[in-house]
Amino acid sequence: MRYLMTAKTTEDAPAPDERLFTEMAAFIEELTASGVLLATGGLAPEGVRVSSAGGEITITDGPFAEAKEAVAGFALVEVRSKEEAIELARRFRRIVGDGESVIQQVFSG
Repeated sequence: MRYLMTAKTTEDAPAPDERLFTEMAAFIEELTASGVLLATGGLAPEGVRVSSAGGEITITDGPFAEAKEAVAGFALVEVRSKEEAIELARRFRRIVGDGESVIQQVFSG
Protein backbone atom coordinates (compact mmCIF):
# COMPACT_ATOMS: atom_id res chain seq x y z
CA MET A 1 0.00 0.00 0.00
CA ARG A 2 1.34 3.41 -0.94
CA TYR A 3 0.70 6.56 1.06
CA LEU A 4 1.46 10.18 0.36
CA MET A 5 2.43 11.95 3.55
CA THR A 6 2.46 15.75 3.51
CA ALA A 7 3.67 18.15 6.17
CA LYS A 8 2.31 21.66 6.68
CA THR A 9 4.40 24.56 7.88
CA THR A 10 3.75 26.44 11.09
CA GLU A 11 4.18 30.17 11.53
CA ASP A 12 6.06 29.85 14.80
CA ALA A 13 8.22 26.86 13.94
CA PRO A 14 11.78 27.28 15.16
CA ALA A 15 14.56 27.41 12.60
CA PRO A 16 16.00 23.97 11.80
CA ASP A 17 19.05 23.14 13.91
CA GLU A 18 21.80 20.53 13.79
CA ARG A 19 19.75 18.08 15.89
CA LEU A 20 16.85 18.20 13.43
CA PHE A 21 19.14 17.66 10.42
CA THR A 22 20.90 14.75 12.13
CA GLU A 23 17.71 12.99 13.26
CA MET A 24 15.95 13.55 9.93
CA ALA A 25 18.95 12.24 7.96
CA ALA A 26 19.00 9.08 10.10
CA PHE A 27 15.22 8.63 9.68
CA ILE A 28 15.40 9.05 5.89
CA GLU A 29 18.41 6.71 5.67
CA GLU A 30 16.54 4.04 7.65
CA LEU A 31 13.41 4.29 5.49
CA THR A 32 15.44 4.30 2.27
CA ALA A 33 17.50 1.25 3.31
CA SER A 34 14.33 -0.68 4.22
CA GLY A 35 12.73 0.15 0.86
CA VAL A 36 9.79 1.97 2.48
CA LEU A 37 10.65 5.47 1.24
CA LEU A 38 9.92 5.86 -2.47
CA ALA A 39 10.32 9.65 -2.80
CA THR A 40 10.62 12.73 -0.63
CA GLY A 41 10.98 16.45 -1.17
CA GLY A 42 10.21 19.98 -0.16
CA LEU A 43 7.63 22.10 -1.94
CA ALA A 44 7.83 25.76 -2.95
CA PRO A 45 5.11 27.94 -1.41
CA GLU A 46 4.09 29.29 -4.80
CA GLY A 47 2.49 27.30 -7.58
CA VAL A 48 -0.21 27.43 -10.22
CA ARG A 49 -3.83 26.46 -9.57
CA VAL A 50 -5.79 25.07 -12.53
CA SER A 51 -9.53 24.90 -11.88
CA SER A 52 -12.57 24.19 -14.00
CA ALA A 53 -16.20 25.18 -13.66
CA GLY A 54 -18.91 25.04 -16.30
CA GLY A 55 -16.44 24.19 -19.04
CA GLU A 56 -14.20 27.19 -18.23
CA ILE A 57 -10.57 26.65 -17.21
CA THR A 58 -9.05 29.22 -14.84
CA ILE A 59 -5.33 29.55 -14.16
CA THR A 60 -4.26 31.34 -10.95
CA ASP A 61 -0.71 31.94 -9.79
CA GLY A 62 0.06 31.28 -6.11
CA PRO A 63 0.90 31.30 -3.30
CA PHE A 64 -2.61 30.45 -2.14
CA ALA A 65 -2.76 29.49 1.51
CA GLU A 66 -1.68 31.32 4.61
CA ALA A 67 1.79 30.26 5.70
CA LYS A 68 0.31 28.10 8.48
CA GLU A 69 -1.66 26.11 5.89
CA ALA A 70 1.00 25.68 3.21
CA VAL A 71 2.25 22.18 2.45
CA ALA A 72 6.03 22.35 2.88
CA GLY A 73 7.09 18.82 1.97
CA PHE A 74 6.06 15.29 1.13
CA ALA A 75 7.11 11.66 1.38
CA LEU A 76 5.78 8.79 -0.70
CA VAL A 77 6.04 5.53 1.23
CA GLU A 78 5.15 1.91 0.57
CA VAL A 79 4.03 0.06 3.69
CA ARG A 80 1.91 -2.94 4.66
CA SER A 81 -0.90 -1.01 6.37
CA LYS A 82 -2.43 2.34 7.21
CA GLU A 83 -1.28 1.84 10.79
CA GLU A 84 2.33 1.55 9.63
CA ALA A 85 1.97 4.82 7.69
CA ILE A 86 0.54 6.48 10.80
CA GLU A 87 3.48 5.25 12.89
CA LEU A 88 5.93 6.72 10.36
CA ALA A 89 4.07 10.04 10.54
CA ARG A 90 4.27 9.93 14.36
CA ARG A 91 8.02 9.39 14.17
CA PHE A 92 8.36 12.25 11.68
CA ARG A 93 6.36 14.65 13.89
CA ARG A 94 8.48 13.70 16.92
CA ILE A 95 11.58 14.75 14.97
CA VAL A 96 10.27 18.01 13.48
CA GLY A 97 8.07 19.12 16.39
CA ASP A 98 4.81 21.01 16.31
CA GLY A 99 2.80 21.05 13.12
CA GLU A 100 0.45 18.94 11.08
CA SER A 101 0.86 16.10 8.61
CA VAL A 102 -1.72 14.51 6.34
CA ILE A 103 -1.62 10.87 5.19
CA GLN A 104 -3.50 9.82 2.05
CA GLN A 105 -3.52 6.42 0.39
CA VAL A 106 -2.35 6.47 -3.22
CA PHE A 107 -4.31 4.30 -5.63
CA SER A 108 -2.64 3.17 -8.84
CA GLY A 109 -4.33 1.76 -11.86
